[in-house]
Amino acid sequence: MEVPPVEHGTGGPVSPCEEMIKNLSLDALQLNEREGNKSQDSGIAEMEELPVPQNIKINNITCDSFKISWDMDPRAKDRITNYFIDLNKKENKNSNKFKHKDVPTKLVAKAVPLPMTVRGHWFLSPRTDYTVAVQTASKQSEGDYAVSEWSEKIEFCTADYSAVHLTQLLEKAEGIAGRMLRFTVFYRNQQKDYFDQARQHQDNKMLPAVKDNSGSHGSPISGKLEGIYFSCNTEFNTGKPPQDSPYGRYRFQIQAEVLFNPKTNLYFGDFYCMYTAYHYVILVLAPQGSPGDLFCKGRLPALDISNNRFLTCAQEEDGARLVFHHAQDVILEVIYTDPLDLALGSVEEIQGHQLSSMSTLNAKKDPSCKTCNISVGR
Repeated sequence: MEVPPVEHGTGGPVSPCEEMIKNLSLDALQLNEREGNKSQDSGIAEMEELPVPQNIKINNITCDSFKISWDMDPRAKDRITNYFIDLNKKENKNSNKFKHKDVPTKLVAKAVPLPMTVRGHWFLSPRTDYTVAVQTASKQSEGDYAVSEWSEKIEFCTADYSAVHLTQLLEKAEGIAGRMLRFTVFYRNQQKDYFDQARQHQDNKMLPAVKDNSGSHGSPISGKLEGIYFSCNTEFNTGKPPQDSPYGRYRFQIQAEVLFNPKTNLYFGDFYCMYTAYHYVILVLAPQGSPGDLFCKGRLPALDISNNRFLTCAQEEDGARLVFHHAQDVILEVIYTDPLDLALGSVEEIQGHQLSSMSTLNAKKDPSCKTCNISVGR
């Protein structure tokens, strides 16, 4: 059975899912903070002890739902009318800062056959550690509840966005991508010592590194996919890369066809903003059959390299060469998944400014933006 999401603090109607699920509803319950094992609220009555849930199991975990079950004394089954669920985010230095703090995590559900699905992006975020404990309860004629002791706490972590969620993000990004502009090179800006390191200690190669935690909190590539960041956006008036960069005054530049050609697969990775009007789209370029390509298959939506709204590679009509276009109205961050020899391009110092405020390193997504968020945990 599935627990429908709770609408909290709005005074509006609850989710239509509630009408479809006759035997189960999930509402915010104003319970006191636990002091000891039993609730001391004046609305909680005491009676013959109810069984404590044992051997709690959590499975079928997604980015905004999970199934929960436990063992219980069958002799008390007829006396149990409700389950109280205490769900709390496990605080740590990397915890998701965007959980909606005004939503209670003490939940009450009707006693239904187990396992039971708990679902709701109001109180569940992707890639987040939680603890959960359960009480059994019996509703009395006066409206009070008799309750068991709390079960032991169980820890679990919610999952990444699925391909379905990423497709929803993709469709939102397509809506604002704008017209396509022609380009000829990919480029990567860094400090001088980055390129010195590649020449002196890495056999003249830039090496893939694990992607940082910028973008959507549920992105399946953050902290997992290895690659090298590139840009391809051009200035509207010149058709060339901009002279300013957040990442350094030295720029590696390479002809587009070296990285992007019919032997390359293209994937959509993310869509986000950082509390500004600018929106970013992360794309992954992976040589066919490479480790990066194998990682992306099944995790990320694949794009047609010659026909999509963000980045295209197509033959000219005479078939003489490839032509490339990028979307005008979003900033593309392109991750190339293989090592790359500096000899395939050139490194030069640019004359513009280093705009550190524009860096997206570990940048967190604005959870309130209606343009780039979907209806699951942020």
